[in-house]
Amino acid sequence: MRVYEYTLPSGAQLTGYLRQPSETMPGYEVRPGILILPGGGYAYCSPREADPVAMQFLQAGYQVFILEYTTTSRQAAPLRYAPLTDASGAILHLRRNAETLFLDPDRLAICGFSAGGHLAASAALLTDCEPVCKALQAEPAQLMPNAVILGYPVITSGEFAHEGSIENLAGTDQELKEYFGLENQVKPGLPPFFVWHTVADQSVPVQNSMLLAQALEKCDVDYELHLFTHGAHGSSTCSREVGSPSTHNAAWLPLCIDWLADVFDFRL
Repeated sequence: MRVYEYTLPSGAQLTGYLRQPSETMPGYEVRPGILILPGGGYAYCSPREADPVAMQFLQAGYQVFILEYTTTSRQAAPLRYAPLTDASGAILHLRRNAETLFLDPDRLAICGFSAGGHLAASAALLTDCEPVCKALQAEPAQLMPNAVILGYPVITSGEFAHEGSIENLAGTDQELKEYFGLENQVKPGLPPFFVWHTVADQSVPVQNSMLLAQALEKCDVDYELHLFTHGAHGSSTCSREVGSPSTHNAAWLPLCIDWLADVFDFRL
């Protein structure tokens, strides 16, 4: 394994954990990849949703990347399109450098938690965002991930919004708030989604995931939704390591890895 580090033109930091080709493991020279976006309310990137998650997907055989995107810890709110430019720019960079990263550019998933879930979903739903396409000099098709994984995501800017995330992103700009209300941005032809949430979440109401699922259903987009009764917001891998141990809720990980194996036709 080797560690890959790269600073995007926007200043966002990309860190990768790469499985190296080996003659003793034929057929696994090139692997699917997963880009992880930690949560943090667009105020910071939580370490609890970075390496602990990355190690699970690395063990499952993927090339794994973590993006420390723009937050209010280094840029004043409202952030507007800066985080989306980071996420889409990371996808573009990975695809353009797929050969040297031993990565299959057509099997690239994006995985986000909380506000990072909003950003991951935005990366799939808002690929035609004009300011982002212009900044990256890219076409929407180049920016679309091949699968989307969301943990307790911020989705709506309406009644069930996580106000802190939406305000950090859009400020008082009502038009921009509505644009980032992602349940209204779903359209046919999207990649498949895997979504999980806890009903007891007091920070980002479970209705966020339910609104997204309803919108995906209406547009005939493949999705899988898992709701767990108990558990606080930000439970990540649901392990002792991240301070949220739950054997039951931790089932989201093997469920997700099995789901992604079917989507990408990839098993060790």
